[in-house]
Amino acid sequence: MGVFQIPKSGFESYMSYAGASKKSFLESSFSVRKKIKVYAILVIISFLVVLIRVWYLQILKGEDFMGKSEENRIRKIFLPDYRGTIKDRQGEIIVSIRPSFSVYVTPEDAGSFSDSLKFLSEIIEINEEKILDNISNFPSFKDVLIKRDITRRQIAYIEENKMLLPGIHIKVEPLRSYVHKDFASHILGYLGEVSKHELKKSEYARYEQGDMIGKNGLEKIYESNLKGEKGFREVEVDVSGRELKTLRKLSPKTGNSLVLTLDSRVQSKLEKLMDVASDTNPIKGSVVVMKVQSGEIVAMVSKPSFDPNFFATGISKKKWNNLVNDKKHPLNNRAIDGQYPPASTYKVVTAYAALSEKIIESEDTIYCPGHFRLGKRNYRCWKKRGHGEMNLHDALVQSCDVYFYTLGQRLGIDNLAKYAKKLGLGELTGVELKGEKPGLVPSTQWKKKIKNKPWYPGETISASIGQGYNLVTPLQSVSMISAIANGGILTRPYLVKKIEDSDGKLIQEFFPEVRRNIEIDPKVLKLLKEGLRGVVYDVRGTGRRARLKNIIVSGKTGTAQVVGMKPSDEIDPEEEIPYLFRDHAWFVAFAPYDKPEVAVSVIIEHGGHGGETAAPIAKKILEAYFSYYPPPKNTRFGIDLN
Repeated sequence: MGVFQIPKSGFESYMSYAGASKKSFLESSFSVRKKIKVYAILVIISFLVVLIRVWYLQILKGEDFMGKSEENRIRKIFLPDYRGTIKDRQGEIIVSIRPSFSVYVTPEDAGSFSDSLKFLSEIIEINEEKILDNISNFPSFKDVLIKRDITRRQIAYIEENKMLLPGIHIKVEPLRSYVHKDFASHILGYLGEVSKHELKKSEYARYEQGDMIGKNGLEKIYESNLKGEKGFREVEVDVSGRELKTLRKLSPKTGNSLVLTLDSRVQSKLEKLMDVASDTNPIKGSVVVMKVQSGEIVAMVSKPSFDPNFFATGISKKKWNNLVNDKKHPLNNRAIDGQYPPASTYKVVTAYAALSEKIIESEDTIYCPGHFRLGKRNYRCWKKRGHGEMNLHDALVQSCDVYFYTLGQRLGIDNLAKYAKKLGLGELTGVELKGEKPGLVPSTQWKKKIKNKPWYPGETISASIGQGYNLVTPLQSVSMISAIANGGILTRPYLVKKIEDSDGKLIQEFFPEVRRNIEIDPKVLKLLKEGLRGVVYDVRGTGRRARLKNIIVSGKTGTAQVVGMKPSDEIDPEEEIPYLFRDHAWFVAFAPYDKPEVAVSVIIEHGGHGGETAAPIAKKILEAYFSYYPPPKNTRFGIDLN
């Protein structure tokens, strides 16, 4: 066998191929080393980034993240506070709290919350827009209210479908309860959810979104007293938000209680009297019952009224709009913001002014032909045929317009205004309720300032019998008649006797306040009181329907014109006058005559004549009052009380 030999040409090809391979190998080796180096650098950089991140998380931000971790593991659940009760003067609870069930959502546990809302809306009326707005403004672990005071049927629905409602849970919470529904609603007021605007104020620092707060009446005025203090529970939860155990608990505190001057028995009787109405024209008006010596308000009603329980759960926009737009204005407290012409009840002021200014003596007479002539105009008396010769006593008893027209003309408007203001008209009484209006006592200066016009003599004629520009509130009227009854002391009406803590311990007590001593001449006072007694007990008295069997009542009727009438107008039978054009019916009174204890003011809108409509209501409420507070045996002054 011979030795294998590569041909020259083949050898050259082989060497050429071997050289190329070596070069390629060297180049490839260099490329791999380069890649390894790059990868190594990247790995080192990655480790450096990780180390820096670990340093940042563990060292620089370690405490912050540890706190957040604890927050996720441990939740602080606030426990609702218990609002203080409101009681009447006898200690009967008229506003309390009751247990209720509310549904909440914890957003971070809720998953697809829109699906849950859709599911809940099948059985619960919810405000989706408001709920989503609250969720967007608060931490995801904070509970957000969906609906207060749900029914047992709704509770069962939620519990049965709990697996389909992640993050949804039910809480038992105290809810404000107005025991007798619309009882004294304008006095007590109502609650509402604290607004975003209020939360920005420092005085609302202890409130959170969703908390209920006093919005009106005593609930608002004494909010800081009635409001309790929240408690809390610190609980450990798992990743799904389920509570594992309670770590710490602080029980909530109950707010203080208010004890009012109101007597719920008298108030209830008054509420029922004012609820009596026809189907087409429910009673609109107000009654105030007040102790004449102290100014304590025993009962106060404004009709129509509203049920504060509607607000306790968070009133819907629809219900609120219905209340606000109601033409009967149920939210208005007519006792303090209803301003009416005082009509013939103002004749007490005219008589007081004329006697004090010695314009007339008690036995001086004025002839009433049924009209009063001033210039080219006749001002009519309510009695078309006239009353004949009238002295002061008879003019008060029979409410003769012509007699008081004459006194008004002699006095002038500024003298009338002076004595009206002495009796507290034209100014706020000072009652603690918000929204009180001052009424109006006109004068020459007032008209010049407000209307830029002079005062005309004919306007004094109208003002002398409580018409024209004159305006008073029922509370002002009861204050005025109380000042006559108690000898000339104008007191500040008030509603809260004391504040107690949850254990009944006295925190603060309120006492009668004297606004001013009017210093009425005793002779003048005696004449006025005798005239007011005659209004009820004389044969021709306009207030005969207010008589009581065993107690002497003194009072004054009034019939306030709603629509002005021309001198030539004929008075149609009451039933032929459209309801909204009918006169308002007034009656103010005090009793007993010799030792006055209580005063009452009644105004019935479009009620017609005061003696026919308002006086019987005053009689019934005085009967109710004295059935609970019987006075000492009364001196009868020779009057037949039967």
